[in-house]
Amino acid sequence: MARHLVAAAELLEENPEKALDHAQHAVSRAGRVPAAREALGLVLYRTGEYAEALREFRTARRLSGSDHLLPYMVDCERGLGRYERALELANSPEAQRLPEADNIELAIVVSGVRRDMGQARAAVVGLRLPALQKATTQPWAARLFYAYADALMDLGESDEAREWFVKADEADRDGETDAGDRIDQIDGFELTDLTPEDEDEQDPRLAEIDLSEYGAVQPQPPEATSAEPTEVPADAAANEHAVSDGIVESDAQEAESSGERSVPRATFDDGSSRG
Repeated sequence: MARHLVAAAELLEENPEKALDHAQHAVSRAGRVPAAREALGLVLYRTGEYAEALREFRTARRLSGSDHLLPYMVDCERGLGRYERALELANSPEAQRLPEADNIELAIVVSGVRRDMGQARAAVVGLRLPALQKATTQPWAARLFYAYADALMDLGESDEAREWFVKADEADRDGETDAGDRIDQIDGFELTDLTPEDEDEQDPRLAEIDLSEYGAVQPQPPEATSAEPTEVPADAAANEHAVSDGIVESDAQEAESSGERSVPRATFDDGSSRG
């Protein structure tokens, strides 16, 4: 079982389908082990199977007695569009007892729920935790900064949002967020492919520019070539025939003086000849 759990964790990002196979194998062998049910729930969660993931999280929670999966459960309710149920679970007594790291993850999820419900202001206020001001390089810092900046963008506070995207980018050592790209978007930078679709096609605006003014040489069209055959002068053709006739006549006289006859050579199907 342990081997399948390790494989599921390693393959989760690059091959979710194979990770799912390993997680299911682990559950089939140890269905009452909380770690196996949690691993299967996480794979299903990452692949967007929120209903099935929620069922596995509930089972893992019941078997382990731990509430650390509550943020995932709330996000599953959000993914299913059950916002009121998500908020109810987030405000449960069990959620109030979560340690700091899990509580921050829960706050990020709840902020997303508020945004989905069109409550942009509440989404921002919900992330103004004491941890927001003291965060530096903790494992959750980049995600908290990013979520706060994203919520500010929904509120139309792009300048302040940019400051928090910068903080997220600086704290994001593992590349969990696209904070750098969001900063570029705010600054108005766009990556543009300058390569023309057809390299042989010239921009029509360039055709209007006289490049000779800048020392460039305009390309010249290739000279037209005549397809008519080259005529051979009559006297040259006559000389060629005369030489040819002289060679044939000479060969015939030589053969006659030596007593030889010209014998035709037979050609066979295999291309060989015998004479």
